[in-house]
Amino acid sequence: MSEQKRLSPGDQAPAFTLNDSTGKPVSLSDYLGRSVVVYFYPAASTPGCTKQACDFQENLGSLADSGYAVVGVSPDEPAKLAKFAAAEQLDFPLLSDPERAVLAEWGAFGEKQNYGRTVQGVIRSTFLVDPEGKIAKAMYNVRATGHVAKLLRELPA
Repeated sequence: MSEQKRLSPGDQAPAFTLNDSTGKPVSLSDYLGRSVVVYFYPAASTPGCTKQACDFQENLGSLADSGYAVVGVSPDEPAKLAKFAAAEQLDFPLLSDPERAVLAEWGAFGEKQNYGRTVQGVIRSTFLVDPEGKIAKAMYNVRATGHVAKLLRELPA
């Protein structure tokens, strides 16, 4: 496998502005001064991604109590994200990165193993970004199921 970019704690989180499910632009800089969970997932309305999004939705209160907002990013178009958000009653921003530029910049797109084959795709990843816009925690190749519970256990105090 070729070397691909990975972010580490202390790195400046790469800036982005992407459209949400309503077509409204959302920027990482909108969250300066607050902590935010930025997670990258392969495709809306698929079983694993639905489970992961619903886990984030169910734990929004706990995350907010810990000082974190949540933002999800996928290569899906805003219309698909809007259907996904409505179907699953998600009330955190889902952002569209159809060119996969932000995914790549965060190290969440590239070569990965899928059923024993090396393929190009979205690498399910989660990042904690601190109020100054720096990476506090970078997690690559996370599992869709049980990931949010593990994340909550590992949040900085």
